[in-house]
Amino acid sequence: MAKSEIPKFHETFNPILDILSDGEAIHSRELIRKVIKKYYSNLPEELLNERTKSGEILIQNRIAWGKSYLKKGGYIFFPKRGMTQITDKGLKQKDELSLKEIQEDNNLFEFYSEEKTKGISKDTEIQSSTPQDLIDKGFLEIENQTKTDLLDKLKTIDPYYFEKVILILLKKMGYGDFIETPKSGDGGIDGIINEDKLGLDKIYIQAKRFDSNKVREKDIRNFIGAMSGDTSKGVFVTTSKFDKGAEEKAKFAHHTIILIDGEKLANLMHEFNVGVQIKSTYEVKQLDEDFFEGQ
Repeated sequence: MAKSEIPKFHETFNPILDILSDGEAIHSRELIRKVIKKYYSNLPEELLNERTKSGEILIQNRIAWGKSYLKKGGYIFFPKRGMTQITDKGLKQKDELSLKEIQEDNNLFEFYSEEKTKGISKDTEIQSSTPQDLIDKGFLEIENQTKTDLLDKLKTIDPYYFEKVILILLKKMGYGDFIETPKSGDGGIDGIINEDKLGLDKIYIQAKRFDSNKVREKDIRNFIGAMSGDTSKGVFVTTSKFDKGAEEKAKFAHHTIILIDGEKLANLMHEFNVGVQIKSTYEVKQLDEDFFEGQ
């Protein structure tokens, strides 16, 4: 495992067995805490706090799945609710335990159904992924495809409607009311949006619906020149990209100019539900240990 990566679930087998090697039963939450503290506390804070699509802390999810596989393989057991303890088999395991060993163990029931009945390939990636990993990967693939479709659509819609889409997005992001400027003689300003609900500060908007052409330094210069004296803030949005000259002009301008390219635009629209809709909602349920604590 690379230093800056969250461990795969099977990479937690040996750390779990190590923490349990004294033979004492330990609460599952405490086990996870000790594994993280001893083996993974050097990971960056953002990785330690990374979450699954369902909101669970990812590294804790991986360790929990590692624990589950070790139990199925007979290396650990649960002596009572919420507790985990190593077995004799686990204590005898002196070498590094691999996922292949657990999968080939005769005492282990099938982790994966036959391909002909389930249609699931037993490739290395699937075997080294938890069910949660596979769910998250599926969600990510759908999300990326939706963003691609969204950007393709933006490149084909009417340019005037594209400007309105940008103003709607900024409103969804929490800015105040917006004003569409006239479609002729607007001096390069496509809209004006209030930075706050009271309209105390204004932001000028320029929206360029390009297919492949990049926004150039000249476009940014013209945008800045069109901004009146009542604001020094602007947002320039495009469905394509900004060339280096445009980026430099915006970076060193006396005005505050925010650049949003096609990729970032699609991400924002997806995040704030502009131009997309929720098609399906799935519930993933797991055992509620707290429910049984009082028994």
